[in-house]
Amino acid sequence: MKKLALAAALSVAVIVPAAASAQDPNAADFKNAAKFCKEFKTGSGAANFATMFGTKKNAYGKCVSTTAKKTAAEDDAQAKQARSQAVEECRTVKTPGSKNAFGKCVSEKAKAKKAAADKEDEAQEDDKINAAQTCKTAKKDDATQFGEDWGTKKNAFGKCVSATAKKLAAERKAERNAEEPAPTA
Repeated sequence: MKKLALAAALSVAVIVPAAASAQDPNAADFKNAAKFCKEFKTGSGAANFATMFGTKKNAYGKCVSTTAKKTAAEDDAQAKQARSQAVEECRTVKTPGSKNAFGKCVSEKAKAKKAAADKEDEAQEDDKINAAQTCKTAKKDDATQFGEDWGTKKNAFGKCVSATAKKLAAERKAERNAEEPAPTA
């Protein structure tokens, strides 16, 4: 009985960390986050960057850590969603052919959906960097107006970046939708 309990406990101990690590950032996540944070810091300016991520000493580290963790979690969620959507699409298309035609269909569609999600993530990072540059310029050109628009609290620059990035993303999506042909009936 003790051996069975020990085996069960060891099984759980092995499974739980494996499940938890699915969203843990890997080396590539940290490398990409470091690149993004460097560009973001350049775009926003050191002082503005520090107001968003902490003191001057640890702002860069906080940015990298936060961004890497967020990216890993988003990647995991996107992969799951892409696979789920691919399964649904492949079920409706009853794929003829070999025994593994359904699996190939799911794999191909999931990869395509994940690639599209990754491309959108890159565009959102560009939106944030461009927004930081826009807000930095606005703050530098007219600090009084910037204060009226975004407030004077510590989070004013972050509010500006967030709102401007959302606006840029909406414009990009509207532009993309205008380029796509309308579905025919």
